[in-house]
Amino acid sequence: MKSKRVLALAMLPFAAPALIAASGAQAQPAAYPSKPVRIMIGYAPGGPADLSGRVVAPKLTEALGQTFFIETRGGAGGTIGMDLVAKATPDGYTIGLGSSGNLVMAPQLYPRIPYNVQKDLIPVAQLAMSAYVIAVNPTVPAKTVPEFIKLARGLKNPLNYGTSGNGSTSHVAAELLGQAIAARLAHVPYKGTGPALAAVVAGEIDMMVADLTPALPHAASGRLRILGTVSSKRPSAAPHLPTMAEAGVKMHPVDGRYGIVVPAGTPRDVVARLHAAIITVLKAPDVQQRYAQMGFDVVGDTPGEFAATLKTEGEVFGGVIRRAGIKPDA
Repeated sequence: MKSKRVLALAMLPFAAPALIAASGAQAQPAAYPSKPVRIMIGYAPGGPADLSGRVVAPKLTEALGQTFFIETRGGAGGTIGMDLVAKATPDGYTIGLGSSGNLVMAPQLYPRIPYNVQKDLIPVAQLAMSAYVIAVNPTVPAKTVPEFIKLARGLKNPLNYGTSGNGSTSHVAAELLGQAIAARLAHVPYKGTGPALAAVVAGEIDMMVADLTPALPHAASGRLRILGTVSSKRPSAAPHLPTMAEAGVKMHPVDGRYGIVVPAGTPRDVVARLHAAIITVLKAPDVQQRYAQMGFDVVGDTPGEFAATLKTEGEVFGGVIRRAGIKPDA
């Protein structure tokens, strides 16, 4: 018995480091993610941002082994939900799915927006883009972009256009178009894209620079006519539509952007893991097919590229908002 005690005491110097090492290993944080992840969307269910999120959430769940679930918190042009993201604990368990509305337009529109996109958020990756198109009521006597320009310039009373609200992407896009073609267009704001498109279909207003996704079904049924896109390229869902550059119009393109951001301070390894998983998900054929069916084009850029795009578009569209004197809805 004495020899066993002596042996045990002799082994203590070797056992202690091993115990300390084991204790340290247990203290290390679990690999991300180790619990469910909330995707915060600052818009109502059923809109483009929500639809985009519901494509990737189950795929991220599969890729990373933890549930990615969507929570919507609409209001104030998407800024309420994005503010919750900006103020969340920066650990990767609350991430935001933002759009051009609350990442580009709202910071230029609202004088006291509660977050700073460049300082309070880290862009992770763009998921997809949606094209914005010139949609007119079939009674408008223009079937091409050049015909539309000639008509808009020649009318004594300007064509009236609907939008989803003051300062919305559709509003800024229409103002940018009017400036580019040197034509007056009269603004008629609505409370959402759906009501504005319905007004175009009903003939209450002449036109709208609309998101392609909700406009496509109306065009397919002949209830409105789509002349071209103000976006950077022809949309894959409607490749026959010319861009403004192809039609000879010089204007900064307007794309509807949807992407993932996280709070500033989120660890780099978490951002990198999220980015890698998103890129893998976006390469999946079924994901690309689903986006295409909804009228989106998959992007999948780097965090740096996404950040640069947001900064550039903020500067460009901020100038449009100031020149046009656009104010948010009261």
